[in-house]
Amino acid sequence: MKILKLDFENCFGIGKLKHEFDFSKVNSYLIYAPNGTMKTSFAKTFGLISKNDKKDKPKDLVYNKKSKFDITFDDKELIPDSILVINAEDSSYDATHKITSFIARKELKEKYDKIYNELDDAKSELLKKLKGISKSNDCEVEYVGTYSNNSNKDFFEVLTSHTNQLNESSDKITFRYNAVFDTKGNVKKFLDKNEDLLDDYVENYNQILSNSKLFKLTGENTFGTYQANEIIKSIEDNSYFDAGHKFVLEDGTEITESLQLKEIYNAELARIIADEKLKESFNKVDKAIGANVDLRLFKQVIEKDNSILVSLKDYDGFKKKVWTSFMSEVKEDAESLSKKYEEKKTELDTIITESKKEQELWKDIIKKFNDRFYVPFEVKLGNLHDVILKRETANLEFIFKDKNEEPKKQSKDNLLKVLSKGETRAYFILQFLFEIESRKNNDDNTLIIFDDIADSFDYKNKYAIIEYIAELHYSENFKSLILTHNFDFYRTIASRLNIGQQCYMTSKDENRKIHIIEWVYKEDLFKEFLNNYNDPKTFISLIPFVRNIIDYCDSKSTDDYKKLTSCLHEKPDSKDITIEDVFSIYKNRITRLKSCEMEFEKTTKIQDFIFLTADSLIEEKEILEILLENKITLAIACRLKTEQYMISKLPDVDLIKLKSVQTRILSNMYKKRYSTSTNLGIIDRVNLMTPENIHINSFMYEPLVDMSVYHLIDLYKSIKGLK
Repeated sequence: MKILKLDFENCFGIGKLKHEFDFSKVNSYLIYAPNGTMKTSFAKTFGLISKNDKKDKPKDLVYNKKSKFDITFDDKELIPDSILVINAEDSSYDATHKITSFIARKELKEKYDKIYNELDDAKSELLKKLKGISKSNDCEVEYVGTYSNNSNKDFFEVLTSHTNQLNESSDKITFRYNAVFDTKGNVKKFLDKNEDLLDDYVENYNQILSNSKLFKLTGENTFGTYQANEIIKSIEDNSYFDAGHKFVLEDGTEITESLQLKEIYNAELARIIADEKLKESFNKVDKAIGANVDLRLFKQVIEKDNSILVSLKDYDGFKKKVWTSFMSEVKEDAESLSKKYEEKKTELDTIITESKKEQELWKDIIKKFNDRFYVPFEVKLGNLHDVILKRETANLEFIFKDKNEEPKKQSKDNLLKVLSKGETRAYFILQFLFEIESRKNNDDNTLIIFDDIADSFDYKNKYAIIEYIAELHYSENFKSLILTHNFDFYRTIASRLNIGQQCYMTSKDENRKIHIIEWVYKEDLFKEFLNNYNDPKTFISLIPFVRNIIDYCDSKSTDDYKKLTSCLHEKPDSKDITIEDVFSIYKNRITRLKSCEMEFEKTTKIQDFIFLTADSLIEEKEILEILLENKITLAIACRLKTEQYMISKLPDVDLIKLKSVQTRILSNMYKKRYSTSTNLGIIDRVNLMTPENIHINSFMYEPLVDMSVYHLIDLYKSIKGLK
């Protein structure tokens, strides 16, 4: 993974983007993307490509223009699975299932998976046959649920304990499983609700059977119509009787041929059917069932064999008998799979024992998270054994901690309700850590797109994220594109990873073409400005910097501070200040400039110099948007031009009395006097767009960097046209 080539067109907010990243010597690139340029569209494009969903691809949502999204690594199309987009706002991302991939060493996991794959293949064949017999919607879930009794047994464990009950000669069930044991539980609800009707029917049925010469009810067992019919089928050819055998009924009646048994069976059956009391009981049940449209299939079953109502008196017991009947029809397959599982279980247990000695990686991940992130909860893995033994998804436990309360375990949903936005993002970051560790453990080559991963974090947690990124930076299997619009985070990452040559900034032109440009300020911005003080725009941009330094180190009442203020605001002496005056202040206040000389005409008035530089700047055909000195120069020129205009319209204003927030005070006075002026919109834009650009400190440049130079150019042109 060396050369990454991107060629995007009409992908959400990206009109066109074409760029190459050379990863042959580095593993990470840092990209500052001001709000509204491309960050979200870039991450979303990669995210959709990674999902490889043919129906959901990157697109132009507004104009429906044809999209292009070519990504190659070393001139080969990038595999979707090798892309990972990390966005801490993605609440749907869940990678806890990936814990199984690194919970034990790779050889053990492969051995473990091989055994289970063999078992799963045999299980699939068995379930296919079982489904054909039972017509169940979900054989495995229904079967395991019948026998597990909330003990979390899996299919193999249930089957192993059940096979000794299987009997090929057991009563066959002919009805569709879900017609009686429906997934919504409607039959069970009906039986519970109509228990009295059912009891009445069962009592009458049992009474008839107790008086029958053929059918009998003895304890838990019933010899009813089904059992008698099965015997009749087996002796239909009379071979049993021809061999000299006979049946003797309880009342002494001897049966010597099949026809005789059929006649007795039909007579007894006719007596049961003709019983008015039983018929009345059944009709009541049948009527109640008929009133419920959800029981249509159940109604058909009991009308075909109403003795099922008797069996349903013990609903759960009958359900087990039904599954025993179904499974008995595939007894040979069931016993074979059970035996195979028993043979492999010892080997599986050995693997589990071995893996428990080596389950340090997941512990290390969670420990790192708990140690690094300042959040009011601690993470634990609650079902380690089941993750291995039953291949279940990991169950993370969250222990909420409060200084004045006992720690309390919380569900994920409840935890997310009480966390702040930054804390919630930290929780979602944990999911991506599992994903990353899984890929790391599998030796997967991955391109990671970090989408403003530190946004909304406080400083402590922001540094926790930086530690993780730094670790990945030194891993050859991961190549990272780190996108952010947080300038402090940008500078910190650049410093911690020591990737000054791999720092970029993006800009978007009027045609929505994205430019990824190498960041020009390799050192601290103030140092860069001092190194280039002879550049006109940089010289002007130093005015607010040096003014800030005087404010911090001396006083606002000094002559130097006041003179630099007169360069930024229209004051009585503003038009008299020369470039030499300003440079003298620089030299007096900045030691490294003391012996320096400037290349400008010393006697040029600073105001003229500012306006000439701004005028020249707006005429540049290819202006470099990332240059902060461009924006500072334009902002200062905008402010001065606007103040000059307002003062010309306010002849009574006393500039000497205006101390702070001068532009704001002048604009309020102007609005009061010219409330219907069409120029009010321009003046408001000056107040909104220029303060952060002029009053700079050395820590946060975000408003300055985020401001589009084209917006400032448009504003300056508008101000020049004020009349």
